[in-house]
Amino acid sequence: MTSVQTGNTSKVLSSKRPRMAEQINIEEGKDGTQQPYFTFGVIADIQYADRPDGISGWRTMRFYRQSLLHLRQAIDEWKTEDIPLQFVLQLGDIIDACNACLCQSTNALQVVLKEIKNIDVPFHHIWGNHELLNFDRIFLADSPLNTMFMADEQKPGMGACISNSTDCFNYYAYHFSPFPNFRFILVDSYDLSVHGRDSSNPKYLESSDYLHGNYQSNESEGNQGKCSTGIPDYSLPQLKEFNGGFSSEQLSWLHNVLTFSDERRERVVIAGHIPIHPKTTLKTCLAWNYIEMLTLIHSHPSVVSYLAGHHHNGGYHKDSHGIYHVTMEGVIESPAGTNAFATVSVYGDRMVLNGRGRVKSRVFHYQKWPSGNFTKSPLSQETAEKIRQVQVQ
Repeated sequence: MTSVQTGNTSKVLSSKRPRMAEQINIEEGKDGTQQPYFTFGVIADIQYADRPDGISGWRTMRFYRQSLLHLRQAIDEWKTEDIPLQFVLQLGDIIDACNACLCQSTNALQVVLKEIKNIDVPFHHIWGNHELLNFDRIFLADSPLNTMFMADEQKPGMGACISNSTDCFNYYAYHFSPFPNFRFILVDSYDLSVHGRDSSNPKYLESSDYLHGNYQSNESEGNQGKCSTGIPDYSLPQLKEFNGGFSSEQLSWLHNVLTFSDERRERVVIAGHIPIHPKTTLKTCLAWNYIEMLTLIHSHPSVVSYLAGHHHNGGYHKDSHGIYHVTMEGVIESPAGTNAFATVSVYGDRMVLNGRGRVKSRVFHYQKWPSGNFTKSPLSQETAEKIRQVQVQ
């Protein structure tokens, strides 16, 4: 894997980079196809560590060693699928943050990656808060958890995947098309974060300002839940250090990619570590600026679903714009005798999520394409202005 800089874009090159699929005409639900076009796997929050089971700060039981056995079982089942998987989405937190305290971060990652090698299927890795508590972004950029080499080549009008940055990555996000008329977009929900960067880094300072400028966590008695003005503020419970958010640059890039998909009438799955819909998770586990992300994807009819992890109890909601939000149950909190993963079969008119263990099965029916203008609803003035400011720079 080789990193190169070209203009204002940082890319990771590989001889195995797949080509973008060519567009074909699919008449949804009327093609007579009984077999899915393709299938893919989904798994989240493995959080492996070589330590005894224990109670988390959320007062839930975590099965650190068992999680590796669950991953092994998932891989064994994926290998026996009637329709071979085309890829797996690993939604982040592949090892637990306790590995950093145990000085076992690198060893734990190697153990998990060794298990993944037992299946000849590419894994697309997302970075969660536990990745950033074990490693900084410079390490991750040069590690097997950087799977940008599987991204599609950029097309005119889509914008750059990654901008130059003093820490190699401004944000870790990319997209790929595994089959004509379908696109998958991995987004960086820790693009804004106080983890993974040196405290002198401009992006760290921006993230810290965002976090503490809106909400100040003050643990002293009498000051809990107060903002920097001293006025109690309970409206932003997601502003916690273990969460993160999306920068204006990344939202602008995503807007460009989704506009491209709208014009080609592609069906799009977005995957990130942190949930963005309050009906799929605890309010304290949402992305910092989840409303901006929701507003953005609601303006694009190509979006079918948003897949996330982070909240180990899982969650599901079909929102008012017909987008399916799935928060995958965490492997780490799955006791022996159960599990938490899924296989998704993709058809011309729907996607079928076949859940295993704690994950429930779901069917995602596609919305009909609007006639004429593809925009379902306008961007909020604030989000539109942020995107405009980035694009004119």
